Amino acid sequence: MGAVWGLGPVAWPPEPIKTERLVLREPETRDRAAFIELLASPEVHTYLGGPRPRDELEREMSGAPEQWPGSFAVNLDGSMIGQILLRRAPGHHRPAAAGKVDLGYLFLPRAWGHGYAAEACAAALDWFDGVLPGEPVVLATQTANVRSMRLAAKGPGSTRTPEGVPGELSRM
Repeated sequence: MGAVWGLGPVAWPPEPIKTERLVLREPETRDRAAFIELLASPEVHTYLGGPRPRDELEREMSGAPEQWPGSFAVNLDGSMIGQILLRRAPGHHRPAAAGKVDLGYLFLPRAWGHGYAAEACAAALDWFDGVLPGEPVVLATQTANVRSMRLAAKGPGSTRTPEGVPGELSRM
């Protein structure tokens, strides 16, 4: 087991994290098709700069999806429906988040509207708080992304839009 890159002394991968309906675990080879679908989806990437070309993804992801600390595949009934990411935020993109841990998530459109993102984010944050208690976590989204704004407002901690950083929510 290795330490989570940029998060500190956290063993990786953890045991799968189980919720009432979901399992969060390290990505595996069987997730390849779902990852390609996720990264090539125009709906998923509406607020993320647009999708990647499917043929490019097929070439680059010849085997298992990248397995790196802080990346969880989210499974429902044995099939991947999304991804949760926890990683140290680089300061050059969002100065207000520099040095804090960034929570990111992507879910396939067929998984939207069922509360899976909220359930998976809560489970990932519970795990994170257990291994690094008190560490601040930041979630950044565009204010136009109503679904993400709604999800951020449901979570624990405070939500704010820092001055001069439109669309960034901090959960601390």
